[in-house]
Amino acid sequence: MNIQDVLVFTTAVAAGSLSEAARRLGMPSMTATRRLAALEATVGVRLMHRTTRSLSLTAEGETFLPYAQALVENTEEALAQFNSGTQKASGLLRVSVPVAFGIQFVAPLVPQLLEAHPSLRISLDLNDALPDLVSSGMDLAIRIARLKDSNLIARKLADNPRVLVASPDYLEKYGTPRTLEELQQHDCLPIANIQQWNFIADGHERHMRLNPRFSATSIEGCHAVSIAGGGIALLANWNVKKDLQSGRLVEVKLEDAAPQTIAIWAVYPARKLLPAKVSVFISALQDVLDKNTSGNG
Repeated sequence: MNIQDVLVFTTAVAAGSLSEAARRLGMPSMTATRRLAALEATVGVRLMHRTTRSLSLTAEGETFLPYAQALVENTEEALAQFNSGTQKASGLLRVSVPVAFGIQFVAPLVPQLLEAHPSLRISLDLNDALPDLVSSGMDLAIRIARLKDSNLIARKLADNPRVLVASPDYLEKYGTPRTLEELQQHDCLPIANIQQWNFIADGHERHMRLNPRFSATSIEGCHAVSIAGGGIALLANWNVKKDLQSGRLVEVKLEDAAPQTIAIWAVYPARKLLPAKVSVFISALQDVLDKNTSGNG
């Protein structure tokens, strides 16, 4: 199978037409048409319905597309390893990150990564859910959680200390809890489907069951409601640093327990060779976290 034929196919799908694919690839339109025909002859099925103005995938084309994209990306990555003495990333990097973390730490990284690696493309999935990397096609996920055992590779990037916070108005109206028992009587603001908060008391782990009147699918929702006076949230130090400094939020310190520290992890499928696009991204993010989370989470 000729990889240039496959590249014409994937580019045509992305571009919406063969003529635009030819323009992007710097070849005559007739050459692009011949290459697509050659690919269809090789696989033995028609991959596209095409007219002079538009194209659409056949059922066979829909099935073949993810394999074609993988072929192109793997080829780009393999060639990039030998193009220079330095590691260059290429192809499409699909990475899933929590919303608040992605906005604060990952989004600012994107311009410099794309500038340093001209053949790299990045698709950023801002999502507080924990995606299935295999079924979703993600190359990498950043998770801030206690990881369950799996067949994925997990690399710890940094600790992620957390604090209980509430607005001054909420604490003035309802009082400041001093113990876990008192905290349980307050309006707590957890992520949806989280049934308990974990604490450390006298060196032992303790769990506080939650029965919230409010929850959100994103930690940003809990953050915003806490600022508005809706209750007490459990948030990362880095996420509320500016709010604590400005007085929008106040830290709630318990006398008998402290929030359990979790970690920030880079998680990716097990592979014999880690693609350059993944290792370059992890290295850049690690540098940022080393500068911004050491000492204050």
